[in-house]
Amino acid sequence: MTDRKIRVGILFGGKSAEHEVSLQSAKNVAEAIDRDKYDVSLIGIDKTGRWLLPDQARYLLDATDPKLIRLNRENERSVALVPQSGGALSGLPADASGAAVDVVFPVLHGPFGEDGTVQGLLKLAGVPFVGAGVLGSAVGMDKDVAKRLLRDAGLPIARFMVLKAAGKADFDAIAAELGLPFFVKPANLGSSVGVHKVSDRSGFLAAIEDAFLYDSKVIAEEFVEGREVECSVLGNADPIASVVGEIVSNHEFYSYEAKYIDESGAALIVPAEIPPATSDLIRDLAIEAFEVLACEGMARVDFFLKADGSVVINEINTIPGFTRISMYPRLWQASGVSYPDLIDRLIGLAIERFTREQRLKNAY
Repeated sequence: MTDRKIRVGILFGGKSAEHEVSLQSAKNVAEAIDRDKYDVSLIGIDKTGRWLLPDQARYLLDATDPKLIRLNRENERSVALVPQSGGALSGLPADASGAAVDVVFPVLHGPFGEDGTVQGLLKLAGVPFVGAGVLGSAVGMDKDVAKRLLRDAGLPIARFMVLKAAGKADFDAIAAELGLPFFVKPANLGSSVGVHKVSDRSGFLAAIEDAFLYDSKVIAEEFVEGREVECSVLGNADPIASVVGEIVSNHEFYSYEAKYIDESGAALIVPAEIPPATSDLIRDLAIEAFEVLACEGMARVDFFLKADGSVVINEINTIPGFTRISMYPRLWQASGVSYPDLIDRLIGLAIERFTREQRLKNAY
């Protein structure tokens, strides 16, 4: 890099049920990034998957309302990444503002963004990007695969079963194996979209019908009685963990509405009021999970803390939320890392990894 500002492309939106969450996250990243150090290009992806360069002055409509927030389609320009171009965007003159980026900050949640697909595209384009690589993103997104890897590594997880066809789902067999209640979740989605707590057969049938709308693979997972706690991880080869935070939901569970719609849906307690030894255990497990799942850059690891002091890993988020109430940045702020500094570190980690990978031989 030269002495000029680093050109950062904030990639957001996406062809995902978590599209609106991504818009909220991108808004906060764009507001917090150090404009004295970075030139920012906002690259929006609409719900059809089309990449756009929206008007920076007004790229979101109803930006303060999580129910109505959406991309502004006025004065948009369609763009695409050029393979092995080092970050060039097609559809624009070479000297146009935003025609190329030095590093991409994906703020995408769910399929076609957090699952390794965009990460593979960015690798083919030859541009550094924030967050986990192709492998870490893919396994982190798939709850089934992630749980198997964590279990095989000896880390504590909740019991679960995989459902691949709605018509073959046997409520009695699942209830006998996991007990009641249990949860039904799409395997490849986050933000609690399509998640249901099941207590009886009729609720189960409705839950799997909804979950299979979002994914061809669904998991049934045992209900774990305990406090919901989270820990943020930052780094590449030597990751570090933040303080631990607790979520106290005012809903039946920490649902999409509790996370993003209802401002009083949950209380976030940072740091969590837990014994130091328990906090150390959770932080150690967060780093272990991060490494087992081949994560890089960032991740948030969610846990259940049971009454007996034991801990169960719930899931990992390789592109955690960056909304104004999201735990990932809040936990780092409580750990002494400001929002702008966090963004700066993440961009630095992306460039460091890219530089390291460029030194590897690719011919024999």
